[in-house]
Amino acid sequence: MAQFIYKAITPSGEPLEGQIEALTKAEVIAKIQEAGNMPISAKELKPGFSLENLLARRSKINNKQVAHFTEQLATLLSSGMPLDRSLSVMIDLNDDERLRPMIEQVRDKVRGGGSLSDALEDQHGVFSNMYTNMVRAGEMGGTLEVSLQRLNTYLQSAKELRDSVISAMIYPAILLVLSVGSLFILLAKVVPKFEPLFADANIELPLITRFVFAGAAVVQSFWWLIVLVLVIAVVLLRQKLKEPDFRYAWDQRMLRLPLFGELITRVETAKFTRTLGTLADSGVPLLSGLQVARKVVGNTVIAKAIANATEKVKHGSPLADALAKEEAFPKLAQQLLSVGEETGHLDEMLVRTSDTYDGEVKNTIDRMLSVLVPVLVLILAGLIFTIVFAILMPMMNMSELVG
Repeated sequence: MAQFIYKAITPSGEPLEGQIEALTKAEVIAKIQEAGNMPISAKELKPGFSLENLLARRSKINNKQVAHFTEQLATLLSSGMPLDRSLSVMIDLNDDERLRPMIEQVRDKVRGGGSLSDALEDQHGVFSNMYTNMVRAGEMGGTLEVSLQRLNTYLQSAKELRDSVISAMIYPAILLVLSVGSLFILLAKVVPKFEPLFADANIELPLITRFVFAGAAVVQSFWWLIVLVLVIAVVLLRQKLKEPDFRYAWDQRMLRLPLFGELITRVETAKFTRTLGTLADSGVPLLSGLQVARKVVGNTVIAKAIANATEKVKHGSPLADALAKEEAFPKLAQQLLSVGEETGHLDEMLVRTSDTYDGEVKNTIDRMLSVLVPVLVLILAGLIFTIVFAILMPMMNMSELVG
């Protein structure tokens, strides 16, 4: 969906301006009219690179703040406090310059007769479809505080999974950066100092030494070009990943990588089953839950498999069978979901499956690190040894000549 800026006139004749999310301009006008206002203009908001947009991105409410909002609201509602009073208390408790104005807008919408789910939807881009759907299900079932507690648990589990993956990748990333940096320093600063020495000695250099000196000359003279090419390559890759066909092919290759593909599959399985299980436990229908849960999956191959499975479920197929036919999820997950459907406890089994794969993700990360770190160390050691050996060989030849 796109963002539109609109101007309208209220029934009382007052000017009204705002921002709304819609597919087309006609849909924006229809929404304004449904609200009882007279539309004047509607213009699509085109995102571009500017200081204003950059500051807007930085000022956007993040996942940590959403989790804090959810935890506070769930606690206050569980104590028996009415919704509008709970929101007012949260305004008093929060000094965050981004979170507090958002809570004030939500409270004002609720006090004006709107539902909490509608008020949260009006905070464009802050709360996901999964979040607002769970809140709406809680409102309809009279269990809003329970839905918020489940959301709080879901957000904490999602954060733990995300943090475990990020923290595991930090050490190999640092090791890789240090390795590349060390090689650049060796080739650009250390190796060139030996070239005049060997030239004065007038000795024939071994092939490996000539190769290292050539590499050092390239790095010393064109380091800026190497960096520029790498930056351009990263930018072009990011742009290409926005193309659906290229992104799908890229995600297919990622799933085929040793260890990395296994990790991606398990992370996506944990995210999908936890989201769907939390939605189902809150009373959201299975088909609606599948459509929402598909959007939390980052890999387009797995997301397409979920979309195909959703179509099969629409035509009466059990969820486990539909997913099994797509061959995108691990067999253990399929078996667990099949048991959940047979016993009538699919929501519980989905959450248990996500817990299982949270643990599997950690095990896979440990195995990856046990392989990746030694490999990186060996590669670095091998490259440094090659450079040192290339320098020592002509030095030993010089010693023999002197002897």
